[in-house]
Amino acid sequence: MLLTRLARVSQEVAATSARSRKIALLAELFRDAEADDVPIVIPYLAGRLPQGRLGVGWKVLSRRVAPAAEPTLTVREVDARLSELGKVSGTGSQAERARLVGELMGAATENEQRFLLGLITGEVRQGALDAVAVEGLAEATGAPPAEVRRAVMLAGSLQTVAEALLADGPTALDRFRLTVGRPVLPMLAHSASSVAEAVEKLGACAVEEKLDGIRVQVHREGDTVRLYTRTLDDITDRLPELTSAALELRGERFILDGEVIAFDEDGRPRSFQEIAGRVGSRVDVTTAARAVPVSPVFFDALSVDDRDLLDLPFAERHAELARLVPEPMRVRRTTVSGPQDVRTAEEFLAETLKRGHEGVVVKSLDAPYSAGRRGASWLKVKPVHTLDLVVLAAEWGHGRRTGKLSNLHLGARTADGSFAMLGKTFKGLTDAMLTWQTERLQELAVDDSGYVVTVRPELVVEIAYDGLQKSTRYPAGVTLRFARVVRYREDKRPEDADTVETLLAAHREVKP
Repeated sequence: MLLTRLARVSQEVAATSARSRKIALLAELFRDAEADDVPIVIPYLAGRLPQGRLGVGWKVLSRRVAPAAEPTLTVREVDARLSELGKVSGTGSQAERARLVGELMGAATENEQRFLLGLITGEVRQGALDAVAVEGLAEATGAPPAEVRRAVMLAGSLQTVAEALLADGPTALDRFRLTVGRPVLPMLAHSASSVAEAVEKLGACAVEEKLDGIRVQVHREGDTVRLYTRTLDDITDRLPELTSAALELRGERFILDGEVIAFDEDGRPRSFQEIAGRVGSRVDVTTAARAVPVSPVFFDALSVDDRDLLDLPFAERHAELARLVPEPMRVRRTTVSGPQDVRTAEEFLAETLKRGHEGVVVKSLDAPYSAGRRGASWLKVKPVHTLDLVVLAAEWGHGRRTGKLSNLHLGARTADGSFAMLGKTFKGLTDAMLTWQTERLQELAVDDSGYVVTVRPELVVEIAYDGLQKSTRYPAGVTLRFARVVRYREDKRPEDADTVETLLAAHREVKP
């Protein structure tokens, strides 16, 4: 498949808000794609590179290269060139990256150059998400959408299912079944503003602690245990404690869903960053385990003794979980009968927060396990942290945000009256906010000569965030987790912005 076709479809998908039109565009694209194109086409449509980050800076990407007159690049050729680019390292790597990028851009038409630039910088956001791609794939192959969704859930990969469907047709779906040793995408939760709202929506439900750890899926078959993250990475060798815990359970063949957490000497949960660092540690696992011992906390059972439990109500799945897993290894929970019992749920949330956890997940007792989907039958409730910060700079956007100042550099006040950068965000910005901030920040610009526009620190913005994590990249030693824009506060002056000291005091568990 030629890259120009993919770039054009991406542009058309971005230009329409109608889901039906997006599906039709993708279905047509898939009909024309070969099975070998799929592992590239699907991530590109979602704005992802299969290679991950390539280490190419804006200085290289901003160099003007004359475009090709006619389209010749195929998606597989582009993928091969980007793979070569991602392998560059060592002395002279910057010059070599510049050469490879120049060659790629020189072989691309003007429209392809725009698409590639957005793809490499992560600014392709045209709404061709996996859920829409599943519908397009079903329409292209004549397969029932529900069966395609289930196959993707069980395979843990849209690309894998798409390759099989395009090669062999709808009968290929029969090969995707829940199997011990093959991870599936986890069920995710939507958000609710309060426990009362969640209980009102769900009726009879369970209210469980929301743990700020690492999601883990545990597969056991006899004496063999495999551990997988929410992104389906195999982390078995990094967490021997979990393997030992799984081998102590009563069953010998099961798939359980849970979380990995760690506690400090006072019995309080350690920060997410410490747990993530432990789970990510691949070298000297024994030393890492002594420094940050972790524990499993299970909250769901997907398969027991070769029985697929996914379609069972949550109440029945939890009964299977309780049969296998002792209470200390199960998540704390309470059940409520409905809105008339909301006080019980609110008291449980208050107790959970006192124990140092980040909130609760409210789960319908009747719902099946919707693997790989953000189901409305699970609703997370957690306090929202907000800060008033100052905009220090902004970056020019790409793709849909071309010509708009998008990614904001956020700063908090320091003791000496200056501002310390805490991170960046482009999330939460509506089209109207993008237009307004582009004009306003250009008025405040002190250096607009490059990709980053530095501005006078005068504009205050309210930022919501989920917590802090340590970072050597920023001067305060911390950065915001999942920061997003709530609104601009033109009623506030820069001296009204929150301070680094206040922020650190509110998150004493994170020590820079």
